Amino acid sequence: MTTMLIMGAAIVLLCIASSKLLYRFGVPTLLVFLLLGMLFGSDGPGGIAFENYELAQQICSIGLIFIMFYGGFGTNWKAARPVAAPAILMSTVGVVLTAALTGFFCVFILKTTVLEGLLTGAVLASTDAASVFAVLRSRKLNLKGGLASLLEVESGSNDPIAYMLTIVLLSLMEGEGGFVSMAITLVRQIGFGLLFGTVLALSAAFVLRRINLEIDGLYSIFTMAVAVMGYALCEWTGGNGYLSVYIIGIVLGNSRILHKRSLVHFFDGISWLMQIMLFFTLGLLSFPSHFHNVAPPGIAIALFMTVIARPAATFAILSWFRIPVRQQLLVSWVGLRGAASIVFAIYAVTAGGLLENDIFHIVFMVALFSVAVQGSLIPLVAKKLDLVEAEESVLKTFTDYEDESMSQLMELTADDRQEWVGKSIMEAGIPEEILVIMIRRGDEVIVPKGSTVIEKGDVLVLSAQNFDFLAR
Repeated sequence: MTTMLIMGAAIVLLCIASSKLLYRFGVPTLLVFLLLGMLFGSDGPGGIAFENYELAQQICSIGLIFIMFYGGFGTNWKAARPVAAPAILMSTVGVVLTAALTGFFCVFILKTTVLEGLLTGAVLASTDAASVFAVLRSRKLNLKGGLASLLEVESGSNDPIAYMLTIVLLSLMEGEGGFVSMAITLVRQIGFGLLFGTVLALSAAFVLRRINLEIDGLYSIFTMAVAVMGYALCEWTGGNGYLSVYIIGIVLGNSRILHKRSLVHFFDGISWLMQIMLFFTLGLLSFPSHFHNVAPPGIAIALFMTVIARPAATFAILSWFRIPVRQQLLVSWVGLRGAASIVFAIYAVTAGGLLENDIFHIVFMVALFSVAVQGSLIPLVAKKLDLVEAEESVLKTFTDYEDESMSQLMELTADDRQEWVGKSIMEAGIPEEILVIMIRRGDEVIVPKGSTVIEKGDVLVLSAQNFDFLAR
């Protein structure tokens, strides 16, 4: 037990140190953690023998719950709203188109069966949000035309659709029904996912606004339990657990709730821990000695998706919104395949279907190629297309955005804003960009919380970039 703890802690520290070293160069964290897992695996100097696909699936499923929850929780809907329609179409219709084109490529060029080819396309259809935004954050690379927000919403929400397609195709391969059964499965996946996600998110937001827990740390535990409950209940009833978790995240992340800033930082840390665990496990499960067999089909699929499938799906959707060609080209390029695709490949391996190809290592090769080549070239491609926004920070596309330039301070007496009196800070309708950093109440100085009630005569010390809201 002690040896395992020492080894686990050492691996986490090594992952953190490696990511810190390579982060500034824009190397996606996925690639770092995968490579470390491969080094510690059976074919690497670490020599850890790990071939348990069932255990890997369970570990990765837990990791994806928190990664996808934080993907929704960290989405700034205010910034994303203008591009919500094209982003959602990209994460739904775009995923289906990409899966279909890639599937038929596998059938006609790689000579797979129809169902196995479509399964491969479905597994690879979603894009990896963690890798995309690791590159954008590390290079402080904001994009013109709201593309950062578009990519954030698309990459954060397309995993549930790819998962749903994977489950449907696995059911067909196992002979569990035809068109009617597939339609029922799709309706159940989407319906229960939306239902459980919405109901639990609204209920949790109501509780977090109305109940003041005595221990601040319990807010994080409560929210974490809601996310896990959303996934488990949805999966138990045959719904799409990942869709449910994403809905819970995006609703809670854009609601006025207590201790929101601390929740953001808590789940940011949890999400990173899950990424380390998930990516390292996937690297550990792989066998680099198999790569020479899967390299030709893997690289062929990766090139096809990069040059044909992803651009075709992107232009078929974004052209309707009259988005400039240069922006569509960049969206086409920023279609990185990552951890979710490899996890869905594990689902395919453990499902018991008759697979003629080593789909796990093929998908692993596609993901490696994608993050290593496409991911590393994102800054260069963005600059060549003149789509880098130098005046704005990319962090504004996240709800964890904290403006370093919030240096303006002012005092405001509650008498001047009568509608605030008698309400908590959270309920007073104070714009989110305005921070109440201190309250003076007579001789008493109060450090405000979201639940702090503003009383008549209170002097509020406010911080913001500007105070135009006072003129409204």
